[in-house]
Amino acid sequence: MKGEYKTLNDISLESNVLFFGKESCLPNYYFTGNNVRKNYVIHYILKGKGVFSSANHEAVQLKAGDIFILPKGVPCFYQADGKEPWTYFWIGLSGLKIATMLSGSILSSKHYLRQVEDSNFCKSLNKLFEAVHNPNVLTNDLLTESLIYQTFYYLDTEYPVKKKKQHIANSEQLKIASKYLHDNYDDHSCSIASLCNKLDVSRSYLYNLFKNGFNTSPQKFLIKIRMEEAKNRLKDSPNSIRQIAEAVGYIDEFTFSKAFKKYSGFSPKIFRQMNTK
Repeated sequence: MKGEYKTLNDISLESNVLFFGKESCLPNYYFTGNNVRKNYVIHYILKGKGVFSSANHEAVQLKAGDIFILPKGVPCFYQADGKEPWTYFWIGLSGLKIATMLSGSILSSKHYLRQVEDSNFCKSLNKLFEAVHNPNVLTNDLLTESLIYQTFYYLDTEYPVKKKKQHIANSEQLKIASKYLHDNYDDHSCSIASLCNKLDVSRSYLYNLFKNGFNTSPQKFLIKIRMEEAKNRLKDSPNSIRQIAEAVGYIDEFTFSKAFKKYSGFSPKIFRQMNTK
């Protein structure tokens, strides 16, 4: 095997890099040292593949673009593939805040993440790995520490701990969903996607919820709210079609007019003429 390994001086910061390294493993290579670490060691797989497991977790196959962590005090095992052995770099972290920052991410419980290469977390982790190669001077120590916090910031925001879902009856969810659409139809950012995010449900689940409750799709439900309000405004309001379009959640008059004609069979202008005394 070929690689690098370096231990850094402890600079007595609350969060710091103790050591780092990089390894191009031989086929079937596995670490034969103490499999219970005294600190946290993050591994990023650059190429190849292998197997990783930790206490009370099933073994998983990981490959380039994946990441795994050896948590402090947790027995772990990892082994390179026999045909495509992995190459990875690792960063050993210690400090009072590491455990706290790690606890905000699903990495703290899963101990691995798949295909993180396009994430800001991964980009920041790579910057951190580059920074620790620089000479031990105050400015680089500051850069290293700032990158540690940045890396965990992205880890916790891009791969956050999943909140336990509270069980809500279908009828109550439908009530919440319909109220949300009624209350926010005038906002162009109000959409079925935003409603799914609010309820923390999938589009297919939301579709079935509306289909069973109202015999329509959530998208058609939202369009009906907007179009019926547009009808009232066209009949009773002196506002321009552009102003009415904006008032019912459309960014531009053309998109609104097209949707209104599809819904009612008439353009907004003709509908207003027909319904104005």
